[in-house]
Amino acid sequence: MRSKTWESFLHYLPFSEEDEKLGMVCTTAGCIEVAPRTEYPPDKHKHPALFRLVAEGRILPEFQAVYVTKGEGVFGVAGNTYKVIPGSLMIILPGMKHFYKPVYEIGWHEYWVGFKGQFFSRLMQEGFLSEHTVFFNIGLQDYSIALFNQILDEIRTQRPLYQFKACSGVLSLLAETLTRERRQEQPNYYQKIVEKAKYLMESNMFSVIDIPSISEQIGISASRLNEIFKTYTSMTPYQYYIHIKIHKAESLLEQDETTVKEVAYSLGFEDQYYFSRLFKNKTGVVPSRWKKFVLGR
Repeated sequence: MRSKTWESFLHYLPFSEEDEKLGMVCTTAGCIEVAPRTEYPPDKHKHPALFRLVAEGRILPEFQAVYVTKGEGVFGVAGNTYKVIPGSLMIILPGMKHFYKPVYEIGWHEYWVGFKGQFFSRLMQEGFLSEHTVFFNIGLQDYSIALFNQILDEIRTQRPLYQFKACSGVLSLLAETLTRERRQEQPNYYQKIVEKAKYLMESNMFSVIDIPSISEQIGISASRLNEIFKTYTSMTPYQYYIHIKIHKAESLLEQDETTVKEVAYSLGFEDQYYFSRLFKNKTGVVPSRWKKFVLGR
């Protein structure tokens, strides 16, 4: 008897204006077992015409994530062809010519989910998703399989706000895939540099910001530290230093006897007004208003 996980399922979803206001919607999802020597995709008539040409080559107006958990196949995009094995995950981008299919003699097991919206388009605009980052060998991950099953369960039942719940699964899937890839690409050497830089910043919380001095203590140039730190954390060392200083300022302002000026100077800011602008930029309120809020005044 076939397990519940591999009961073939596919659905193309309606979505409301309320769903679209979230900036993200699921458009389709499913899972299918493609037996050896089976035409791909099976049951073509169940797919809209635009989606049927997956084996020959197609262009979609939306994103899709496709995860293969058994079998073998190929994936082609941007002039590159990848071998698909169990644990391969493909991310299809809007407007991207692509094809994928299982080896005819072998077949495969496949999950997929389609999605679109301003949030996902922003990920592509910012470079988190691109034609250079569309194929991932993440392996057979219980967590990723559970996320796909979570999405499918929401779509099967279509309980209130199921679109929101399904999209939260898509976000978790993308986050897990992209962070796993980044961590695998970066050697432990990078991690040690970032950890040491963070330690030095924490240790010099009450000093003037001096990135060149920190990089010198680590033994690399300031530009190299900036490159490694931003690649690893998505922040520059300066941005991170500001972040921890503002976080510390929040706790210092909770003390009744301290003034905004004293907090600014204690954290190495010689200009109180510059400190106030940074604080408002990070928290949304000026430090004096923060202080009144936390003290209940």
